Amino acid sequence: MKSKEIRESFLEYFKEHNHSIVPSSSLIPEDPTLLLTAAGMVQFKPIFLGKIKPDFTRAASCQKCVRTTDIEKVGLTARHLTFFEMLGNFSFGDYYKKEAISWAWEFLTEKMGLEKEKLWVTIFREDEEAYQIWRDLIKIPDKKIVRMGEEDNFWAAGSTGPCGPCSELIYDLGEERSCRKPDCGIGCDCDRFLEVWNLVFMEFERGEDGELNPLPQKNIDTGMGLERIALIKQNVTSTFETDLMKPIVEEILSLTKEEKGAISTKIIADHVRAITFLVNDGVIPSNEGRGYILRRLLRRAVRHGRLLGIEKIFLPHLVDKVIKVMVETYSDLKTNAQFIKKIVQKEEERFSHTLKQGLNMLSEIIKKAHSQKLSTVPANFAFVLYDTYGFPFELTREILAESSLSVSEEDYQKLMEEQREKSRQSFEGKTFTFSKDVYRLVTEKFGPTEFVGYAELETTSNVKAIIKGENMILKAKEGEEVEIILDKTPFYAEMGGQVGDKGQIITDTGIMEIYDTTSPFPSLYTHKGKVVSGYIEVETSAKGKVNQKRRQSISSNHTATHLLHWALRIVLGEHVKQSGSLVDDKKLRFDFTHFEALTPEQIIKVEKLVNSKIFENHPVRAYITSMEFAKEIGVIALFGEKYGDFVRVVEVGNFSKELCGGTHVTRSSDIGLFKIVSEGSIGANLRRIEALTLYEALNFVYKEEELYRQISRTLKAPFSEVPAKVDFLITSLKEKDRELERLKKVYFAEKVERFLKEAVEVNETKVVVEKLEVEEAQDLKILADALRSRVEKGIFLFGASIKGKAILLSAATPSIVLKGFHAGELVENISGLVRGGGGGKADLAEAGGKSPEKIDEALKVGKEKIINILRKIKS
Repeated sequence: MKSKEIRESFLEYFKEHNHSIVPSSSLIPEDPTLLLTAAGMVQFKPIFLGKIKPDFTRAASCQKCVRTTDIEKVGLTARHLTFFEMLGNFSFGDYYKKEAISWAWEFLTEKMGLEKEKLWVTIFREDEEAYQIWRDLIKIPDKKIVRMGEEDNFWAAGSTGPCGPCSELIYDLGEERSCRKPDCGIGCDCDRFLEVWNLVFMEFERGEDGELNPLPQKNIDTGMGLERIALIKQNVTSTFETDLMKPIVEEILSLTKEEKGAISTKIIADHVRAITFLVNDGVIPSNEGRGYILRRLLRRAVRHGRLLGIEKIFLPHLVDKVIKVMVETYSDLKTNAQFIKKIVQKEEERFSHTLKQGLNMLSEIIKKAHSQKLSTVPANFAFVLYDTYGFPFELTREILAESSLSVSEEDYQKLMEEQREKSRQSFEGKTFTFSKDVYRLVTEKFGPTEFVGYAELETTSNVKAIIKGENMILKAKEGEEVEIILDKTPFYAEMGGQVGDKGQIITDTGIMEIYDTTSPFPSLYTHKGKVVSGYIEVETSAKGKVNQKRRQSISSNHTATHLLHWALRIVLGEHVKQSGSLVDDKKLRFDFTHFEALTPEQIIKVEKLVNSKIFENHPVRAYITSMEFAKEIGVIALFGEKYGDFVRVVEVGNFSKELCGGTHVTRSSDIGLFKIVSEGSIGANLRRIEALTLYEALNFVYKEEELYRQISRTLKAPFSEVPAKVDFLITSLKEKDRELERLKKVYFAEKVERFLKEAVEVNETKVVVEKLEVEEAQDLKILADALRSRVEKGIFLFGASIKGKAILLSAATPSIVLKGFHAGELVENISGLVRGGGGGKADLAEAGGKSPEKIDEALKVGKEKIINILRKIKS
């Protein structure tokens, strides 16, 4: 039975049992506590928690998932994967254990034809109800019902949230698959007993304190791995031999002549599937969060490719194969194919440049550890490998483990802590909340807010509730800051990158200035502001007035983002995808996927395209339609966004069509003028453009003109001659710079020779500590590089007073870094002496300070520290 048939059979079976078939959600979950979608229940989590009431009480899905908890087992077992498809059926306060168990048994034994004699079940040790259903209703022999503890049979999505006891269906693949250990049986980690389906009886929510609290209703959450049931139905010994994986494995084998790389082949096959789907859903490689998981998978795959002897860039080719295998089920893979391959190629190229150096360095570390009969490698080596060569810690640990060596993750994390605090926006510490309870109560009591702001900027409505803090009050007096809930509002609530409206709410008894509008709970709008006169009370008529001029500027900027998106795809290519935006009344900010900086010519071309569409005065239309029709007409949707069956489409002319809930102008000419003011990188393969429209754009142009006039006056040249005059001055300066560089080289060459001649030698290592007179800090680095190129073992420390500030720079050769010296730690330790701070990598670091008169003292202390370090290091 092909995997496609299994998918269809599963969904059809549960459709016949009155389940709504729900499409797979994105691998980027809406839940901020989760990095990735790792189970079918993730998209239903707010329903399980009672935060949202669905239109259905039964659902079934085939959910794409990524888990890396068992990444080290991938390739070593027949079943472990990082990317997989989870078949699941769900009940939200509808049926419970009896139906879930009966349907699972019927589907496996009758629809899938699995042999009943080979099926076992596990239950939570205290679950008598499940035990009785399996024994008395399904007629499973008592000896085939295995009671397990909380670790195995009490399921939870995380440390907090929905959870409950579970029952697993296990398939016996035969004694020949056994590990042959005397205690081999259910629960053994070998490949004989395959967990096929997990039935979770979700009835609790675990709080922050670890306590189990009953959920509002009892639920069912099940998950069956498609790859695992395919293994059984296709009568193969491994998921890598199924029709989902075998074509990819064969493609990898065609790239290599290595015959001993079965494990590496499987790892690559699994990882390239995960990589393809992660990028398809909008995950970009980075050093944090889900981007780090993607980067780790990609670099792990590249490394195993090298183990197979594949030296060329190969992952984009495998992405094509993954798409070919999976596109019939996931059609968006075809749409995003070029984008996925570009991201993967750039990341593989980036890592390939440093992989060889890093592996060589790691090889030296391993040899040294073995020669010294060590079992543990100091964490600073792992830190240097990450900091210098981009090796994920997990990859270093894995390679060390292959040579029976370990490294302390705790020590590594300590070394990384300062760096992480500066650069990482961590997901840790966040709690899963949709809103305060007060917002849910207001919505349940008064219903959703009717938004009329697309067509009206002033509306009469009723004050339904007033919120102060986490409480509802009846009246807000002058000077109080509160949130007002109206039954109908013209105010747009902040969402989709567009800021919330400002304005006024006016009643017969008072006026409130609105400074923000938000939607803290689905379909509920809150108007945040301050009562500036009189008082506002509930159940009174109110007039809501949006600040019209501000709304016009916001709408102009929002429509301009659509034109910008269209123009970028024309100029740069269809791989450009929006990855974020901010639209307010002053500017627009647009984040998008691209692999390099835009050239000035490209920026001008984008600007011209946008302005041409503005001047052509195209109509801007918005309408509601089905998601299916929107796809048919080529509407652009955003990565990672979850859309319902009906969506709002915004069209500009006949060239731009996007799904969007924001406010827009009625004709493109209302934008007035479009001007890009900045373009830059915000991360790997991510760019950001900031731009202006209307009067802000015009004022920017006026300022630029005035600046040009000032330059003209300073150079004493008319406008037309300014470029030539600037070119002449630049040429003159370059000639002087070349002469200066020539003199510097002579000067530095003499210095290097003198430094080496006068260097102190400790433990076969040359130590150079000098105070220098230089013009810029870069000169210190040039000297350090020159010295490092001349000696095998050396540590260098320089100090200089530059523009009234103290500069300290330390450098070391690779061989000394491998022995544990860290330049960053050295300069950090002595920078306090010059009333400053700094740091850097193990081989090169710099610090600055406010007391140049203390440089001599800092260098003296630094020299002593270097000598003490070297005396402790064995040559």
